[in-house]
Amino acid sequence: MTAQPTPKGAWKITFLLFLFMLVNFADKIVVGLAGAPIMDELKLQPEQFGLLGSSFFFLFSISAIVVGFIVNRVATRWVLLVMAVVWALAQFPMVGTVSFTTLLICRVILGAGEGPAFSVAVHAIYKWFPDEKRTLPTAVLSQGSAFGVILAVPALNWIIVNHSWHYAFGALGVVGLMWVVAWLLMGKEGPLVQTVAMAAADPRVPYFQLLTSRTFIGCCAATFGAYWALSLGLTWFTPFIVKGLGFSQMDAGWISVLPWVFGAVIVLLAGWVSQMMLARGFTTRGARGVLGAVPLMIGGTILAMIPYVNGAGLQIALLVTGSGLCGAIYVVCPPMLGEFTPVSQRGAVIAIYGAIYTLAGILAPSVMGSVIQRAAVPLDGYMTGFTINAVILIASGLLGLLLLWPNTERARLIGSAARPKFA
Repeated sequence: MTAQPTPKGAWKITFLLFLFMLVNFADKIVVGLAGAPIMDELKLQPEQFGLLGSSFFFLFSISAIVVGFIVNRVATRWVLLVMAVVWALAQFPMVGTVSFTTLLICRVILGAGEGPAFSVAVHAIYKWFPDEKRTLPTAVLSQGSAFGVILAVPALNWIIVNHSWHYAFGALGVVGLMWVVAWLLMGKEGPLVQTVAMAAADPRVPYFQLLTSRTFIGCCAATFGAYWALSLGLTWFTPFIVKGLGFSQMDAGWISVLPWVFGAVIVLLAGWVSQMMLARGFTTRGARGVLGAVPLMIGGTILAMIPYVNGAGLQIALLVTGSGLCGAIYVVCPPMLGEFTPVSQRGAVIAIYGAIYTLAGILAPSVMGSVIQRAAVPLDGYMTGFTINAVILIASGLLGLLLLWPNTERARLIGSAARPKFA
C-alpha cells in the first residue's frame, strides 16, 4: 500500500480520545473497587453483586451495534460528545442514598452509553492515520483503559476510604463533564474520509460475508476470552483481595492497580512490536494475528496455576501476569478488521465485533458470583472462577491462532475489484 502522511493534529486527537477511554474505564472500575463497602451497605450476596457487575453490559452490545451503524453516516465528533454526556449524568444519582435497584438501573444506562466507546473511538482515530500507521495509535487508545484504572483507583479509593463510595461516583461525573468541555473546544473530525469519487471506487462487501469471514470470527473469539478476564478484573479483583485474601480496603486499592500497570506495558509493547514487524515486511498474519493470539494461551496457562500455589503474594502475581498478557489482542484486532472492511462499512463492522466480544461482560461477573456463593469457602469459589477463566483464555487463543488471517481475507473478499480506499 502507498504510504500516506499523517495529518497535522492527529496525535492531539489521539490524546483526547485516550482521555475519553480513561474516563470510560474509570467509570467501569468504580463498582468493583467499591465492591466490599457496597455489598456491606446494601447487604448484597455474591450472586447479587455479580448481577450488578453484569448489569453494566445488559445494553452494552445492543447500543454498540446501533451506534456503529450511526457513525457510518454521522460525524464521530458529535457521537462521542453525546456518549460522554450520558456517562457523566448517569453517575450523579449515586451521590445520595440509593437502593440496589437504582444502582442497577444507573449501571445499565451507563453501559448503554459506554458500549460503543472503543469502536467509535477507533473509527475516529482511523480518520487520522493511514492503515500502515494505525497499530501504535490503537495501542495508545487502548491504554486509556489501563491508565483510567491506574490513575483513578488511588484517587477513587481515597474517596471511598475517607468519605464514601457514593462520592466516588460523583467525582467521576464531574470528570466526565470536564472531558465534554475539552472535546467541544478541541475535538475535530479526521480528514482521511471518503470523497464521492473514493466511495464510487470502494467496493461494497455484503455484511454477511464480512461477518462470517474467518478473521472476523477469530477476532470475536479471541477478544471474548480477553474480555472475560477484563470484566472479572473490573468487578471481582478488589473483592477478591479484600474478602478472599483478607487485605484492607486501603491496601486493596493499591494492589488493584497492578494488573493494569502490567497490562499497559504489554499493550504498548505489542503495538510497537507489531508496527516494527510490519515495517520489516512481516505479513499481518504474523504481525497482528499470531502476536495477539499467543499471549492469550500463555496467560490462560498462568491463570490455571493459581489454585496450586500457596501464598497471597504469589497468587496475586500469577493473576496479574496472566490477565495482563491478554491486552495484546485489543491492539491488533481493530487494524485487522480495518484491513479488509471497506471504509463505508468499517464503523458498523468494528461495532458489531465489539458487541459480540463484550457479551463476556454479561457472563463473567455473574458466573463468578454464582460460583463463589455456592462454594463451601469463598476463596475456593474464587479459585474455581479463575480456573474457568483460564480454560476460556486458552480456547480463545487457540481459535485466534487458527482463524486470524487478515492478509488473505482481504484478497478473498475484495478479489479482483478496485482496491478499496481504506482511510
